[in-house]
Amino acid sequence: MSDLLYAEEEEALRAAVRDLLTDHCDTPGVIARTESDTPHHRALWKALTDGMGLAGLLVPEELDGQGATHREAAVVLEELGRAVAPVPYLTSAVVATEALLACGADDLLRELATGTTIGALAVALHVAPGTALRTVRHEDGLLHGELTGIADAAAADVLLVPADDGGLYAVDAAAATVTPQTSLDLTRPLATVTLDGAPGRLLGDAEPAVRRALRTGAGLLASEQLGLAEWTLTETVRYLKDRKQFNRPVGGFQSLKHRLAQLWLEVVNLRAAARNAADALTTGEDVDVAVTVAQAYAAPVAVHAAEEALQLHAGIGMTWEHPVHLYLKRAKADSIAYGTAGAHREALAHLVDLQAP
Repeated sequence: MSDLLYAEEEEALRAAVRDLLTDHCDTPGVIARTESDTPHHRALWKALTDGMGLAGLLVPEELDGQGATHREAAVVLEELGRAVAPVPYLTSAVVATEALLACGADDLLRELATGTTIGALAVALHVAPGTALRTVRHEDGLLHGELTGIADAAAADVLLVPADDGGLYAVDAAAATVTPQTSLDLTRPLATVTLDGAPGRLLGDAEPAVRRALRTGAGLLASEQLGLAEWTLTETVRYLKDRKQFNRPVGGFQSLKHRLAQLWLEVVNLRAAARNAADALTTGEDVDVAVTVAQAYAAPVAVHAAEEALQLHAGIGMTWEHPVHLYLKRAKADSIAYGTAGAHREALAHLVDLQAP
């Protein structure tokens, strides 16, 4: 079995990404972006991709990528989760990239690896790996139809669209109408994609490509949820040490200690599940089981951590200026992304031949 502890190189990558996010992704800036028409942080994306080459982590070196593994991508997502960074990393550098790897679309992979092109898989964010998905109509070489709930479509340059003939097509985003939808998570906005006779380039079979992309997305989403849960726990502990009531730190009250200790145990277990999923994606061993276990566990823990942070920050946690609302919204949105915890528990039951609850 692989070592699930972080390697020295992974810790160095973490430190570099965290430093960059500290400089470029402060909380007031993220909140301000959510109130604007441009929630995506283009300058941060450029720093992550141009400066550090992170968009190409999963792309082989011969295609201008880094040739790294899912373990490194998981570390990046932990840090992006800690910062609720409004960048299309999970959607472009992981999900869209995996779909292209399945199709062998080398030219597009080169573009995504450099970060100059942002890709989005035109499958609704809530769709679980291996489940039915909406397609568009392919007729006379053109694509017609509407797809809703597409994460980060507003930032995408190329859309990877599944069609009713079983193919996955690359569509220039300029040839589609992308309409923003009301999103709970303002840092990962959703959109409706409408195709009205848009030309598309056939990349390959949609079913295996989408399945691979969504499975990897689900597995590495757990690392984002881990980063989010760790931040909310750390900040809550720090606040309760500083906040005084009856002339003593609030964190000294035993009932709160118990709540925080319980949450710490949940976060530690989430780290194990997320690391196992990232490692399984790297080695190719027991991937389906590792991913479903991670997602069945990750969503409730991330939501619980964010809810506790909101409650234990008391009045200040309820304000728009405090960032905890961003974390709670991301945790809630993530809890249905790439399948709910219940859907993954059901899938796990089938995988290990147990009766689902």
